[in-house]
Amino acid sequence: MRYSFTVWLDADSCPAPLREYIIRYAEDKNLTLKFVANREIPVTSDSSDIQMIVCKAGKDSADDYIFENSSGTDMVITRDILFAKRMVEKRIFVMNDRGTVFTSENIEDRLAESRFSMNLAEIGFGKSKKSRYGEQELRKFSDTFDRHVSQLMVNELYSKRR
Repeated sequence: MRYSFTVWLDADSCPAPLREYIIRYAEDKNLTLKFVANREIPVTSDSSDIQMIVCKAGKDSADDYIFENSSGTDMVITRDILFAKRMVEKRIFVMNDRGTVFTSENIEDRLAESRFSMNLAEIGFGKSKKSRYGEQELRKFSDTFDRHVSQLMVNELYSKRR
C-alpha cells in the first residue's frame, strides 16, 4: 500500500546515520521520502518513492521548495528553526533530527533559545558547532518519527475504510 503523505527532509545538514535510518524505514513501510538540498546528497535506494531533489543554489531555496510543495498530512524534518517556524505556521508536522517536535506552542521558545545560543557563541561562550550525532540522538529521533508515521498510517487506513 502507498500512503498519501510525504516525508520531506531538509537534507543540507542531515547526519548520515539519520539518512540511512530513514531510507531503510521508508523502504520497509513503502513511504514517499524526498530529500531536498542545494547540493547532491548520497541517497542509495532502488525505490522510486525515495528521491533526491537538488534545488538551485541560494539562501533558503531548499526550504522554499519544501514549503511550496508540502501539504496536508506531510511531515518535515529540519534543523533550521526559522524554517520550522514557517512549517508550523503552515500547519505541517515538523521535527528535527533529534526528535524534537515543533509546535505553535513551543516554536517561539525554540527561536529564543536559538538566538540566545547564537549570542553566546558570538561572544565566545557558546557550544562547539561540532555537536555529536550518535546512537542516543538517533534513538530519540526514531521513537518520535515512528510514533508519528504510525499515527499517520492508522489515520489513513481508518479513513479509507469509512
